[in-house]
Amino acid sequence: MTFDQLLSAVRADEELVIPPSWGQGRASFGGLVAALMFDRMEHLVSAGRPMRSLQVSFVGPVEPGVAATFEAEILREGKGVSQVQGRILQGGEPRLVCLASFGGDRQSAVQVDALPAPGCEPVEQCQALPYIPGVTPDFTQHIEMRWAFGHMPFSGKGGREMGGWMQFRETPERFSDAHIVALIDAWPPAVLPHLSGPAPASSLSWALDIVHPRPALEPGDWLLYKASIDQAGAGYGHTQAGIWTANGELVALSRQTVTVFG
Repeated sequence: MTFDQLLSAVRADEELVIPPSWGQGRASFGGLVAALMFDRMEHLVSAGRPMRSLQVSFVGPVEPGVAATFEAEILREGKGVSQVQGRILQGGEPRLVCLASFGGDRQSAVQVDALPAPGCEPVEQCQALPYIPGVTPDFTQHIEMRWAFGHMPFSGKGGREMGGWMQFRETPERFSDAHIVALIDAWPPAVLPHLSGPAPASSLSWALDIVHPRPALEPGDWLLYKASIDQAGAGYGHTQAGIWTANGELVALSRQTVTVFG
């Protein structure tokens, strides 16, 4: 199933079985489940209130091939901001919990332009991360990544940066905020090039802000992602990332805490 087909399925029913093709080890791809949950939350909110901030806690693995229940409720709807909570349950236990703030524009004298996008090689000159069954995560058959910053995971070469270009292999019907959420989490943790061999790693928590007015995005557009490590040690890593259009317009800001077993 494509990402768009899964979006349609979760909109039609609060219960969904995620196919193994969207797996990431024993769990479903975190960006996918967060994006599906976000989409269900977004549809509770009044028009004209885009998502400003999303906080996600990956409580446990959302297993592929097992029915998962998506629950969303509005916690508060103020004059300008709506606060929404979402949960994914499997076997009656929470596997993902998230909070999102949706808000309309406000009158303000404050106007500060975003910092420029980092310079990098064009897409066609960057190394692709291929989908190799049994080697790369299953979900990479749906998302294409081209390396522009840093070293490959498990190369043992270290560094503080990682990232490059990203898009869906199956061109979506339109480019929504849900598509952005899914793409951003596709990149492996920026700490993995410090390891010399494969080792488990996963996101513990994720904070994502989408900038509005959001730059216009067309189906098939590439997004640029660059993450940097703030600090890592004792089995945890703290990273931040920026996401831009191919024209250098800021789209989103991301922060993650990851666990590393190696």
